[in-house]
Amino acid sequence: MAAQHKAPITCHILDTTLGRPARSVRVKLELLASSDHPHPSRVFESRTDEDGRVKTWLPYSSSTSSGEIPVYSLEDVLGEIKGASRWMLRFDTEGYFGEGKTFFPEVTVVFRVEEGQTYHVPLLLAPYSYSTYRGS
Repeated sequence: MAAQHKAPITCHILDTTLGRPARSVRVKLELLASSDHPHPSRVFESRTDEDGRVKTWLPYSSSTSSGEIPVYSLEDVLGEIKGASRWMLRFDTEGYFGEGKTFFPEVTVVFRVEEGQTYHVPLLLAPYSYSTYRGS
């Protein structure tokens, strides 16, 4: 069986209340501009799979756009950045739990990416708590 391509930044969500993966959670990944790297905004989007994982990302244009979809990949964007960069994962937890059924309607995690590294960011999630760490 051939190995499946995995993006250099991935995430995984476990619903600790149910003790199982959180499926079909909308997740955005955004490159944050800084004074060191004033690059254009790059936003990606995905949903967790049956195992609660995001392994690939698609470019995001906007929730109201009917125009052209941006043409770039996460690998392209990371390849253009020299040195460290900051990224943000935005998890739509209210979309997963239901409106008004979680104290955290959205969880954001900002993290530093070093050139040439890969990153896995797990999220342990419950309606009234969450935690995260750098995975492998």
